[in-house]
Amino acid sequence: MKRFVVIGLGNFGTSVVETLNKMGHDVAALDRDPERVDSMSRMATKVAVGDGTDVRTLRRIGAEDADAAVISTGHDITASAMTALLLRDLGVAELYVKVISADHARLIEKIGVTETIFPERESGARLGKRISSQSLLNYVSLGSDFSIQEMAVPDVWVGRSLRDLQLPRRHSISVVAVHDILVDRIQPVPDPDALLKESDTLIVAGTDESLTKAAKVR
Repeated sequence: MKRFVVIGLGNFGTSVVETLNKMGHDVAALDRDPERVDSMSRMATKVAVGDGTDVRTLRRIGAEDADAAVISTGHDITASAMTALLLRDLGVAELYVKVISADHARLIEKIGVTETIFPERESGARLGKRISSQSLLNYVSLGSDFSIQEMAVPDVWVGRSLRDLQLPRRHSISVVAVHDILVDRIQPVPDPDALLKESDTLIVAGTDESLTKAAKVR
């Protein structure tokens, strides 16, 4: 179990707290809005109303003992930068900061944070990738030109095995898992000789170009 601190409980921060809680981690949450803090009282290990730019408040919620912190203070660029600086001074090893613009990201990166996050931009990119292909169900970028995607099994692949299809050689993609959506069961180490079904989807990895071409197979 790790200890996390989440500063800012808007939609993004709340989602982070809920996810970490479900994974069994210790989460401390902080926000200026009492209603937001109250709504997280059952999800977070410790909650407090306060300002992330106040080092005493950060110490009060145990930031000094945190393995990582997520800063999601909305459009207040100054507040997110100051909070990041204070958390660094308190010795938090990993800092993840939600940013709202390229200038905001550039400022935060100069502080030396672990990662800056553009939730809207990333969500938009995933949606754009997904709706560009009827076969593409989910999309996770792992770099500028590499991703993991979930795609429907093309009709011409139904009834054939992964060994028979030879996707790494013929399409330069690798099947990470097979998801039978009918029974909602994921097989993380696919049987190369099992015949693919209409109810299957494939979680595949490769370059965006290779995956796009594979999704268009008919």
